[in-house]
Amino acid sequence: MQDEFDYDLTPGQWEALKAVRTSASRLPPIGRYAVESLIALGLVAMNGDTPVITQTGRKVLIRGSSQLLLDLAA
Repeated sequence: MQDEFDYDLTPGQWEALKAVRTSASRLPPIGRYAVESLIALGLVAMNGDTPVITQTGRKVLIRGSSQLLLDLAA
């Protein structure tokens, strides 16, 4: 059964999603492709010129964080 929050994100997309959760004043440089692909997935939205994480993006990040830890342990 496929969970609605299962996304096969690239390492660059994961890093971009983690970066977007920070405040806009401390936002590190993020690749345009990664942001555009996250917008297309509905995980990030634009607020003016600043990418912001969506509610779905937060859920994916929280769910994916535990999976990333399991992958590191393997």
